[in-house]
Amino acid sequence: MPTLNLQDIPRVKTITKEDFITHYFKPQKPVVIERFIEDWPAYTKWNLDYIKAIAGDVVVPLYDDRPVDYEDGFNEPHSKMKMSDYVDLLKSEPTKYRIFLWNILKEIPQLQKDFTYPDFGLKLMKSLPMLFFGGQDSHTFMHYDIDLANIFHFHFQGKKLCILFDQKQNDYLYKIPHSLITREDIDFSNPDFNKWPALQQAKGWQCELNHGEVLYMPEGYWHYMKYLTPGFSMSLRAIARNPKNLGKAIYNVLIMRHFDNLMRRVKGQKWIDWKNEQAISRTHKSF
Repeated sequence: MPTLNLQDIPRVKTITKEDFITHYFKPQKPVVIERFIEDWPAYTKWNLDYIKAIAGDVVVPLYDDRPVDYEDGFNEPHSKMKMSDYVDLLKSEPTKYRIFLWNILKEIPQLQKDFTYPDFGLKLMKSLPMLFFGGQDSHTFMHYDIDLANIFHFHFQGKKLCILFDQKQNDYLYKIPHSLITREDIDFSNPDFNKWPALQQAKGWQCELNHGEVLYMPEGYWHYMKYLTPGFSMSLRAIARNPKNLGKAIYNVLIMRHFDNLMRRVKGQKWIDWKNEQAISRTHKSF
């Protein structure tokens, strides 16, 4: 049975900032660093029980894998729940509910004491450490970040499947126009090539991320994340350095998302349906 054309992301035990800049940042290639944060208190402390103990009363935004609806605002949550109840849910049964873009600095300041900002040779944005949680078999849609940042993704508890593509693969991914996602009905962990034939042309990367490992995702990389077990991750980011990517980021933040929200209000579901159809017709036209 055919599968996606994915190569394994390179792995290193640890790395100097000079080697990271030379071998991964400058050529914009992903890497998994396995033992970079063992001196962090978070390495031994951070698990679901610890998060429940210190953040149990915080009400958190939850998202699932339902298709985008025209009435939904940009990144509007599908539900809310106390963190203690959410952790109990994660540990008791598979659930589609995920937390993403949860700003730990704002909600639980004491978590800041559990990690330090690593020196990879890039200036990390210190106001934006974000946590992401998911239940077994929950997944993100294939997407790239609005700011096309360099992302360092630190995983805690369990295992997570990560599939990446660079921006050169856009013609094959069924990208939704005026957005940052591909068609939401594509299962990137087991795609139907009869329905999505262009995917066979895309060349990407994959890894399974384990507790304490760091995945570097270069600027603007598409990423699909599937939780193989319940777990969570933290992302730190550095601003895009490539002028083209920086320009795209500014356009996305200042123009694209506001235009998309306006069109949702004006045209409603017809706008969403049109975008979904365009994703297929444009991909098959270039493919």
